[in-house]
Amino acid sequence: MNDTLNKAVPDTCETFCYDEALVNRIQPRVEEVAGVELIFKSLADKTRMKIAYALTLEEELCVCDVANIIGATTASASHHLRLLKNMNIAKSRKDGKLVFYSLADDHVHQLISIALVHSNEEAVKEGADR
Repeated sequence: MNDTLNKAVPDTCETFCYDEALVNRIQPRVEEVAGVELIFKSLADKTRMKIAYALTLEEELCVCDVANIIGATTASASHHLRLLKNMNIAKSRKDGKLVFYSLADDHVHQLISIALVHSNEEAVKEGADR
């Protein structure tokens, strides 16, 4: 193996310095992400991520289908779907006695798809490093 891969890279600078112009340009922009963390927080739960992923595979699913897909009770699936709806990750429509859920928009679909691709790439890299 390559010796440089075995050496731990320090996670902090060995001396304190910063590029003032760069900091002044970037610092005000970081506030643009306000609220974005809520999207990731809502998807950070394994069950909700499974539900969101299932909704990328099918245009819409009823609560009962979601419950069976994820191996949960209807009450549990409904709870998670409601949370995803409240966070604008999913939307719902009622058809008679059934409630169907779908992803809120294509941005959510892309976000979940990209996260899955990234996760799969990282798993392949880890397997190659062994």
